[in-house]
Amino acid sequence: MKRNFKSIVVLVNLVAVLAFFNLSVVEKEDILEDGQLVLLSLAPVDPRSLMQGDYMVLSYAISQTQQLEKLPNRGYAVVQLDSQLVAQLVRYQPEKEPLHEGEILIRYNKGGWSLNLGAESYFFEEGQAKTFEQAAYGGLKVDSEGNSILVGLYDENRTLIVPKRQQKSQK
Repeated sequence: MKRNFKSIVVLVNLVAVLAFFNLSVVEKEDILEDGQLVLLSLAPVDPRSLMQGDYMVLSYAISQTQQLEKLPNRGYAVVQLDSQLVAQLVRYQPEKEPLHEGEILIRYNKGGWSLNLGAESYFFEEGQAKTFEQAAYGGLKVDSEGNSILVGLYDENRTLIVPKRQQKSQK
């Protein structure tokens, strides 16, 4: 009897984990499909940590603030987009409201020295570092709740940077 009970508990937990995982995937897919594209200016990063193996450390200009210690551990960066879809910081706030027309929420968590917007690393194929060195913007898809997903890096002309290998296969 005890063995059956343990098996049932393990099975219920496994189903719960799989259901949570699938729900998370569906939420991310919804953000990718329906989210608003927001371009965030990249802030300078220590060149020694810019390229580490096959990923790039990202820091966003809107997450650099002198008032970091005054901000709550979790909250929202409120931005407005210019005509080029580049985000301009309006303010930080702890809750979703108030939100005025034309403003977009981006959820943040406080990190060690800056605000984390949920996409502080960009992974790419080995040997593609030179291609991504020209990145000037991080492109995020953002939903109405402030959840975001990094969808790519963009150059100074706000053009999506495509790895050289993908460029060849698209021709």
